[in-house]
Amino acid sequence: MKACVFTLGCKMNEVESESLMRGLEEMGYETTEEPSFADLYVINTCAVTAEAEKKSRQAVARMRKFNRNAKIVVCGCASQNRPESFTEKEGVTLVTGARKKDRVLALLRESGNFPDGEEGAFCELPEPKRTRTRAFLRIQDGCNRFCSYCLIPHLRGRSRSRGLDSVVREAQNCGAKEIVLTGIDVSSYRDGDTDLCGLLLALKDVPSRVRLGSLEAGIIDERFLSALKEAGNVVPHFHLSLQSGSDAVLKKMNRRYTREEYLEKCALLYRAFPDAAITTDVIVGFPTETDADFQQSLKIVEEAAFAHVHVFPFSAREGTPAAKMKDLPVDVKRARAAELGAAARAAEERYLSRFTGREAVALFESDGGYTENYIRVYAERGEEGALCRVRLGNREKDGLHAEILEVL
Repeated sequence: MKACVFTLGCKMNEVESESLMRGLEEMGYETTEEPSFADLYVINTCAVTAEAEKKSRQAVARMRKFNRNAKIVVCGCASQNRPESFTEKEGVTLVTGARKKDRVLALLRESGNFPDGEEGAFCELPEPKRTRTRAFLRIQDGCNRFCSYCLIPHLRGRSRSRGLDSVVREAQNCGAKEIVLTGIDVSSYRDGDTDLCGLLLALKDVPSRVRLGSLEAGIIDERFLSALKEAGNVVPHFHLSLQSGSDAVLKKMNRRYTREEYLEKCALLYRAFPDAAITTDVIVGFPTETDADFQQSLKIVEEAAFAHVHVFPFSAREGTPAAKMKDLPVDVKRARAAELGAAARAAEERYLSRFTGREAVALFESDGGYTENYIRVYAERGEEGALCRVRLGNREKDGLHAEILEVL
């Protein structure tokens, strides 16, 4: 029997899918993440934008083209949000939600809609099947922030964290040369008296470099920086969520910082790690965003010296406060996304140009590798899984050319 686990959306979904693959293999299935003929399809959906939810629904028909007689199981944020949009689709036998994905394995022989209900404690899943060079570790789920544009706290539930011992045990046993700590709101990690700082210190003896998932600006302070320094194995790449460079828009978004405070956090990181890569997300075309507000987002891209910026046009999500605000015209959002995208590419060029001729350590994957500060590199002899000291060269594809000096 063969099972295909097809994933849409975030890294959290990806690692949960890898856990479902492991669980299915323990039940006797051969598994794949590539769309192909299978006896069972598990579709792990996304609802972060309306487009993501649409693609999640379309995935059902896409999988059925491979085998019209297969069972199709749907889970994730889109099915948590609108389960009826999946139960009515031909071929779908089981629909669950986003909060308790362990139920997918327990309910495989059932049919119908099984809503997740209250989130309960952190949902433990089988150790993920390794499908990539790096190991992604779930440390947290849910969110208490309730940004005015975001549906995820309503779907994933309130913040809850994985036990410290469980995280450390998986980190020690996974065998990866790099682990990525993943969650919906990694900054809110807490197990008893242990917060994210304590977790990083608990992982300092793990024989892997450690990369952090998306962080909130409020966690960046001297104590956090001291923990990074003491741990010694945390790489200097920080995805620091921004969303807007305008104080007025940040307030409407229910983001709990100002642009000045955000820039102060960036300055703290650069003082501690001069070569740090700070990457971020910015939403353009939020309903209350004026031309002056947008100019503030353009300016902060250069002021914060971002290494990379993900640009998203605003997508109204029914059930959020922002969905009740008057949306901006599509052409305005599209134009602002294009202009901010150009500014983001210029910032990335400035960042990369600093490293030409310098040495770094890169972990290679199937197509290129990543330095500690997340510069994408390409080398002639870069074998998947190899950790190498490299000399960085000129621009190539979405990163830099690299010469391998030593395999570590």
